[in-house]
Amino acid sequence: MNEKLGISQETFAFFAPIISLFGSTFLLLLVMLVLNSVASRFIRRTIDSTELRRKWLVQTRNGIILIFILGLILIWGEELRTLALSVVAIAVAFVVATKELILCVTGSLLKTGAGSFNIGDRIQIKDFRGDVIDQTLLATTILEVGPGKLTHQRTGRMAVIPNALFVSEPVINESYTRQYVLHVFTVPFKRTDKWQTAQQALLSAAAKHCQPYLENARIYMQKLSDERGLDASSVDPRVTIQVPTAAEIHLVVRFPVRASQRSYIEQLILSEVFTEDFSGKGKSTEEEAEEEAEEKA
Repeated sequence: MNEKLGISQETFAFFAPIISLFGSTFLLLLVMLVLNSVASRFIRRTIDSTELRRKWLVQTRNGIILIFILGLILIWGEELRTLALSVVAIAVAFVVATKELILCVTGSLLKTGAGSFNIGDRIQIKDFRGDVIDQTLLATTILEVGPGKLTHQRTGRMAVIPNALFVSEPVINESYTRQYVLHVFTVPFKRTDKWQTAQQALLSAAAKHCQPYLENARIYMQKLSDERGLDASSVDPRVTIQVPTAAEIHLVVRFPVRASQRSYIEQLILSEVFTEDFSGKGKSTEEEAEEEAEEKA
């Protein structure tokens, strides 16, 4: 009997505060209803103007509702504070547990909102470089291109990049101009090599292989510049000079090409140009022909 009485006392002790809170809430509600009824009756009896009477009735009702809400906050303040702390603790634990997933979703929203790239574009982010073949809310799939950052052939490997990476790392889109791109590659020489001859040979080879579609590329780039409000880029092939060290000369070749033929045209140009020897010790084909002509004369 005592045990049953003890359990009953414990149960009562547990529910007593809750019963008290609900009792106070009910009492507050009853007081507000009575107050609203008395105030409404007083306003209807004392104010003759219909418009003024409606105005006071609405303001009185809203004032009583506000007092009722403030009363609820005072009555349930401690419980609401405890509940808020519990909700915050749960939210913090949830964020910590799902941080990577949240970053992936954020990265997906970021790249979609910024229009960073589309399916089929060639992108580079950190050490990952390749053609985009799939995008989901959590990851982006690419077919790797390489090795390194200067080659344009697929390695046969697939890379799945978590979208969280797009939040903290810059993305390079190599297919920004879509159909035609301005492709660039570098050919190093020593200062003692015949780099001037190589420069002319590279320029001639680039112009030769770009000639079939050069005008189409120029029209396309002009149209793209007009659409995006940019200055039109020159599409004529060019070979510029860089001097990274006192003993070296780098020839930077730039030419327009279809996005799918970058590696193919680059290899055609290099294969054609390097049939000659541009080293300082060797002789070019033209020089050998001149020497042969002088010997015959």
